Amino acid sequence: MKRNLFLMSFGIGAMMLAANNSSAQTRSCAPHEAVVERLAVRYGESRQSIGLGADNSVIEVFASMDTGTWTITMTQPGGPTCLVAAGQAFQQLSEPLPDDDQGT
Repeated sequence: MKRNLFLMSFGIGAMMLAANNSSAQTRSCAPHEAVVERLAVRYGESRQSIGLGADNSVIEVFASMDTGTWTITMTQPGGPTCLVAAGQAFQQLSEPLPDDDQGT
């Protein structure tokens, strides 16, 4: 349950990032299979999470536990897969929700 909540919150952040970058003129896009293969072969990344955006786009987070690299992709319905963001120092977290029980 906690992991699902974390992944959903991470997905919401990714969707917000994707929405901000969706108007960018230059994006790296290719067929989904080609993007997944390139991330695996070149960077050792595999899919860590997936979510559905408000506009029915599929948001995926790929990462390598060995190198710490990560990539966020967005696939529009019927469209190619585009790179949204990438970086380093990926960490997989499972943080508990804050305890809001005030003893009432």
